[in-house]
Amino acid sequence: MNSSMRVAAVAALCGALAACTSMGIDTASKEPPKLSSKVAASMASKGMKPESPVLVRIFKQESELEVWKVDKSGNYALFKSYPMCRWSGKLGPKTKSGDRQAPEGFYHVSAGMLNPNSQYYVSFNLGYPNRLESALGYTGEALMVHGACSSSGCYAMTDQQIGEIYAIVDRALKGGQNQFQVQAYPFRMTAKNMAAYKDDPNFPFWKTLKEGYDSFELTRRQPKVSVCGRRYVFNSEFSGGEPSDPLAACPAVVNQPEPAVAAKLSAENQKLAAALSQGTSSAVNSYVDGGMHPSFRALLKNNGAKSMAEKVSGTKYPISRPEAALADPFAGSR
Repeated sequence: MNSSMRVAAVAALCGALAACTSMGIDTASKEPPKLSSKVAASMASKGMKPESPVLVRIFKQESELEVWKVDKSGNYALFKSYPMCRWSGKLGPKTKSGDRQAPEGFYHVSAGMLNPNSQYYVSFNLGYPNRLESALGYTGEALMVHGACSSSGCYAMTDQQIGEIYAIVDRALKGGQNQFQVQAYPFRMTAKNMAAYKDDPNFPFWKTLKEGYDSFELTRRQPKVSVCGRRYVFNSEFSGGEPSDPLAACPAVVNQPEPAVAAKLSAENQKLAAALSQGTSSAVNSYVDGGMHPSFRALLKNNGAKSMAEKVSGTKYPISRPEAALADPFAGSR
């Protein structure tokens, strides 16, 4: 290898190590976290079983990750909400490698996407880019939910949190669930929040995400996600079967929503229309880089970055851009 090739190789390696995709694999394997008796007891108290299906929702603005489980009713119920330690970028989807954006959209995680040997304790891969994002030409890879409070496009939890989440989803997958759905949103997609961002360039995209959000909120059932017409389409059956080309126009829809569900969705659409006609946009102007849950921001402010890193992760990996984490771009939205 000549000197110019060595320089290029080193530069490429440094670029990889600077990104969230480097939050990869230790050479030494370790035992993955197991479901604790405390978590199992908490599930039982909510009418849930460890092996029952799981679903994850992520909200950037609120810096929260939710774990939902199917309970004895047969529908999903909230098991636990976790404050998120760190995410990077701004509100809006990830579109290219190196943009520091954490993904927004609908993803499906199978057992092979779990990594018990992550450099950042344990992790699972979101599967970005998904079929729609790949068709749109979006780039990037290995976008994770992982431990340590450091992000360059990933969603970062504490080691304790991700260990618990990992054990929950791992048990569900081993219990027969082929894959679990992750819904990643810019914010809780209420009519009020949507109206606040009506002038944002991402608003049309967020309106499609809201359709899936509303479906889950109103039914507590996992939405069926299709991709056609350059967008997500929910709970639809198509003439000729599932669309194969995400960029082509959607085929004719041959099913109709349940009347009760249709009425609820119509009411939510009316609520959104009213909010959009009355609300004023309040786009965030104070971005530095990403967000952090207020509880962790207080910990960072009171303890400093080095001490906080020791508290939230066994790897003691440095908090990513701590000065940016202290700047709360959403203070006026809470």
